[in-house]
Amino acid sequence: MGISLKASVSSLRRVAATGLLGTGLIAAFSGAAEATPNPRPVPPHAGHRGVEAAVKPRPATPVSAKLRPPAGNVPIGTFSAKGVQIYECTGGTWEFVEPVATLFGPGDRPVAVHFRGPSWQSIRDGSLVEGKAIANVEVKGTIPHLLLEATKTRGNGLFGRVTYIQRLATSGGAAPTRACKDGEIKSVPYRAQYRFFAAKNR
Repeated sequence: MGISLKASVSSLRRVAATGLLGTGLIAAFSGAAEATPNPRPVPPHAGHRGVEAAVKPRPATPVSAKLRPPAGNVPIGTFSAKGVQIYECTGGTWEFVEPVATLFGPGDRPVAVHFRGPSWQSIRDGSLVEGKAIANVEVKGTIPHLLLEATKTRGNGLFGRVTYIQRLATSGGAAPTRACKDGEIKSVPYRAQYRFFAAKNR
């Protein structure tokens, strides 16, 4: 796996000063590798309402046919996310660097982190999935909706069987439009909903 737990914690600390990610989450994530290998499954969760908003959540909309996984893949968990999309100015243009976000489950409890890869890692059992975007739907004023295919997984926990991921209900996160100086970094708040799928008979 190309993304280490140490690198994940480092990514979180880079934006801790924004107030979007708590120090308690970083501490919990640092200990994820020592968690129980097979925790109780986290139920699907359609939205997150209790965390103070940096941007307003966007209402759920019908999922485009372009973003549907192949037949035989079923949803195993849906989580709301809050974090930032990080951009760096290169050659006078804002270039995307990485996401840093927290995924929330029932009771507004953090269940996972999202970071460069793009990767998602459980803070309860250390399981991880890394994916690549294979389809997108543009959404005015925010980052696009995506369908991602899993390219790597690790562990037997929450994300160990994931085959596809949808990014839906996005709000915020778009690259800045103002002029910039090379080396300048900007963290843009965003929200989204991530839906994870696994093979039905796997």
